Amino acid sequence: MHSTAETLTRPRLGVVGAGRLGPALASALRAAGYPVAGPAGRGERPLDCEAILVCVPDAEIPAAAEALAGAAPLLGHTSGATPLAALEPSGAAALFGLHPLQSFAGAASRSAFRGAGCAVAGTTPAALGLARRLAGDLGMNAFTIDEDGRAAYHAAASVASNFLITLQAAAERLLAGAGLKAPDARALLTPLVLQSARNWSELGPERALTGPVSRDDEATVATQRAAVEEHAPELLALFDELVERTRELAGREVTA
Repeated sequence: MHSTAETLTRPRLGVVGAGRLGPALASALRAAGYPVAGPAGRGERPLDCEAILVCVPDAEIPAAAEALAGAAPLLGHTSGATPLAALEPSGAAALFGLHPLQSFAGAASRSAFRGAGCAVAGTTPAALGLARRLAGDLGMNAFTIDEDGRAAYHAAASVASNFLITLQAAAERLLAGAGLKAPDARALLTPLVLQSARNWSELGPERALTGPVSRDDEATVATQRAAVEEHAPELLALFDELVERTRELAGREVTA
């Protein structure tokens, strides 16, 4: 005989966390046909839920789990880096993880999830199955992440997303040296950034690489470095490190 947890398909879900992800996730799950309570704010408990998703900052997960003790038999979080053990203060029968590999910087619709990767985990087959079902019903591509791989996975996500923004901010800063204001810099750089991302996605890093380092044009690299030193000296160490990493990439064999 199967338990209720093992046969859930569209359980009543609670969402805790009213930041960026919580409201977007609650709205998308409702659109996918789930009855959803929330998103609940700090200290609030969604009622009569079969599963609850905690969408709070990583450091707050244990406290949120403790506050939700006894609230639902299944408890999950949406952190990529935090182990499921952080949910244990809840005493829930089973724990799961659901981390959309997507950026939520503003208002997001259900379409923001569609096509994105989604790291899933569960302490039981039923919990893992629920995480996979939620991801699939939102149009995401679920893949299992084990606890030992979380740190490397989340570091990769930060490099691909967060650090990309940091790099574009650096490019804006340098274009100020050419007399361009930030909005104009973004407008000019956006087509370049988007095409570079498409090239990387379609061709791989070795084939997508262009520019003076890939051409072994050290004179141009030196000119660029001098401009960085003049207009944004605080970026010089970053520039030097990126040049070295790009030289390594340019020297790698092309892989499929």
